[in-house]
Amino acid sequence: MRWLWLSAAVVALDQLSKWLASALLVFHEPLPLVPFVNLTLTHNTGAAFSFLSEAGGWQRWFFAAVAAGVSVAVVLWMRRVPRGEWWVSAALALVLGGAIGNLGDRLVLGHVVDFIDVFYGRWHWPAFNLADSAITVGVAVLLVDALRGQGQGRRT
Repeated sequence: MRWLWLSAAVVALDQLSKWLASALLVFHEPLPLVPFVNLTLTHNTGAAFSFLSEAGGWQRWFFAAVAAGVSVAVVLWMRRVPRGEWWVSAALALVLGGAIGNLGDRLVLGHVVDFIDVFYGRWHWPAFNLADSAITVGVAVLLVDALRGQGQGRRT
């Protein structure tokens, strides 16, 4: 549970970045950052890849409930992780921070603020945010940990 500071940092950075994106970017107008990344303000009422974004409104509460449930499950999992397993604890903290960051958007705004647009030529990955990035990194670390086997070389 001592890794909750990382979750709090993810939530704070995520919310700050979304506030800045909303304040400084024009909706759906790309602002080039580097040759393959634009900052483009979008609002996602669905889930990953805008899944169910046109569902009529019920999805807001469904995905909020899913995020809340996942957050509770992650906290319970974190409580059971042995103290020396910092790799798993950090990964769970990233997932928790990302889930709470996007949950806050859903509850307050009714949509998730996305603004990172990665592309190649005319192909664009769906826009995302820092919370999505934290969740992705956290899940990737958990998958690597599962493939490596539990407890191998991560004791402090």
